[in-house]
Amino acid sequence: MTEHFRTPLELLFERTDLPRFALPAKLAEAYGGGLGFAEPCVVANFVASVDGVVALPGESESGHIVSGGSDADRFVMGMLRTCADVVMVGAGTFRKAGDDRFDAASIYPAGAALFAEARRALGLSERPRFAVVTASGNVDPKSPALENGLVVTTARGEAALRPIASSTTEIVALASQRLDVRDVVALLRDRGARVILSEGGPSLFGELVAAGMLDELFVTTSPTLFGRFPNDGRKSLVSGSDLGGKPLELLGLRRDGSHLFSRYAVREKR
Repeated sequence: MTEHFRTPLELLFERTDLPRFALPAKLAEAYGGGLGFAEPCVVANFVASVDGVVALPGESESGHIVSGGSDADRFVMGMLRTCADVVMVGAGTFRKAGDDRFDAASIYPAGAALFAEARRALGLSERPRFAVVTASGNVDPKSPALENGLVVTTARGEAALRPIASSTTEIVALASQRLDVRDVVALLRDRGARVILSEGGPSLFGELVAAGMLDELFVTTSPTLFGRFPNDGRKSLVSGSDLGGKPLELLGLRRDGSHLFSRYAVREKR
């Protein structure tokens, strides 16, 4: 009998007509079925508490705390990064990411060989391109994630970063002083990105949905409660955008213990 790579996620529901990429059998088994996307697409991934908290104040990376250190959540992040041409985040998320290189092996090292095999089979580069979106340019240019990475910014952000950035980091200043996510996505498309994965934060996510740029949303619901009080710095899934009841369609649902893994399509309001 073939040894399991990890305990498989339990498949509770999935639409039968979803695309499937040619992934290694052990990855598909561990995920509880196939994974794929209709290209081109923009996909977002978050972990949220049952009461909707996705980001916490302070310097620590929020996802690990909110997920309770879930191994399955890190595995799903690795799966999504494996399928992505680009992993994109906002500056706030990037500043709290530590030494994360925003590739699959960084978040789930046990799957590194299988993730690499999958990317080769999909005709993708060794690791996804990393892109950080920042109007101010207030990010650490020495972060390992920015080696051969991309900073999408404004003229003032470029002026702040250009003198101190590594020669391997590409800096692109868009014309507007207020970044428009439609321009950001268009820039990534021009560079050949078919599957763009956004990992936050709540402000960038809200802008993507409000602009009609987001196709799918993956949410890990962690069996935790954090609570809220005024001005506590805790953020829910969307920050700074009025989405007016944007409808979602459930595409899939998986389980690992008390953690639920939901996949939604983002639909236009009827």
